[in-house]
Amino acid sequence: MQIYVTNDYEAMSRRAAAVMAAQVIAKPDCLLGLATGSTPVGLYRELAAGCAAGDLDFSHVRTANLDEYAGLDGTHDQSYRYFMNKNLFDHINIDKANTHVPNGKAPDLEAECRRYEALLKELGPADMQLLGMGHNGHIGFNEPADAFIAPTHVVELTESTINANARFFADREEVPKKALTMGVGAIMRAKRILMVVSGADKTAAVKAAFAGPITPRMPASILQLHPDVVLVGDQAALAGLLETGVAVCG
Repeated sequence: MQIYVTNDYEAMSRRAAAVMAAQVIAKPDCLLGLATGSTPVGLYRELAAGCAAGDLDFSHVRTANLDEYAGLDGTHDQSYRYFMNKNLFDHINIDKANTHVPNGKAPDLEAECRRYEALLKELGPADMQLLGMGHNGHIGFNEPADAFIAPTHVVELTESTINANARFFADREEVPKKALTMGVGAIMRAKRILMVVSGADKTAAVKAAFAGPITPRMPASILQLHPDVVLVGDQAALAGLLETGVAVCG
C-alpha cells in the first residue's frame, strides 16, 4: 500500500486528483469506479479544472459509481446521479452515456442489483476505483456485517450512516433507509484502489481498517488483501495509522 500524508483537505484533494489524472492520461479509455460523499468533492473540482485547462480529456473515459439511494431518481438533489452531474460530469467532456449509476427508482431493487452486477462484469474491472470511508468503516454502502457480500446488493443503512448523511437533507426522516451498493467483489476486482480520507473524525476508522484485523465488522479492512491500494489522507485522518509506524511516500 502507498500512503500519502498531506497537511489539509485541499492538499489531499490535489494529491488524489493527480493520482487519478495520471490514470486518465495513461489510459484515455480507462474505466473509473467513482464515489460520492463530501470527501471526493475537492478531488472532482481539481479534475474539472484540469479538463477546463485542456490538460485532461475525458471523452473516452467510462465510469461506474459505487452506489445510489433506494427511492431517489437521478433528478433528486440528494441522489448520487445528481451529485455526480453537479460535481463532475457537467464540468468535463465526458459522454454521460458512458457513466453508470445504479437506478434507485427501479421498481424491483433486487432485479436492478442483478442488472448492475452484470453491467460491472461486462465493463470489466475498474482501472482505478475511488473510495471514501464511513465512520463505521463502510466502503460504498457495504456496512458492518457478519460476512462480506460480493455482488451488488440492497442494504439497510445503519443508524450511524443515516446520522452522517442527515446533514444533506432538510429533515433526518427524509434520509433513505436503504441503498443499492456495489459489493466488495467488484471493488476488489479493481486493478488499483484510491482511497481518500480527511478529518479527525475518520482517525479511528482508518487505523482499524489498515492496522487491525480483516473483518466484515470493519468493511474497509478487506482492502488489506488488495495488491495495489493508494491511501491519500490529511494528517488528522491518518494520525492513528501513522502511530503504528507504517511507511509513507514522499
